[in-house]
Amino acid sequence: MKYKVTLNGRTYEVEVENGKAMLLSEYEAVAPAPVAAAPAVAAPAAAPAAPAVPAVTGAGEAVNAPMPGNILKVNVNVGDKVKAGTVLVVLEAMKMENEIMAPKDGTVTQVLVSKGSTVDTGAPLVVVG
Repeated sequence: MKYKVTLNGRTYEVEVENGKAMLLSEYEAVAPAPVAAAPAVAAPAAAPAAPAVPAVTGAGEAVNAPMPGNILKVNVNVGDKVKAGTVLVVLEAMKMENEIMAPKDGTVTQVLVSKGSTVDTGAPLVVVG
């Protein structure tokens, strides 16, 4: 089978047969010439704003989102006593539910997210003091 592979602006034509690959040819990749844009009739819509990152005001250690996603469940409230490993928040990312756990024993001093909110990587979710 023959394949064309573009890597770092260079295109390689490769033939693979019986588990062996052989380079057939190599050449520069050329981008197509840009087409003149039609005049815009309406102003483009503004890009949606990134979710606001709430300010951490509670005393203690902030538990941050390890990845961007949607908050499915918030299992704690301010004042709740938690043990290390207690599930604080359930975060959905890439169709998987991720349990965000307390890093230490303590008391929840601040909850910065609610069910249905969207968070970015590193956004504070809960503060445990």
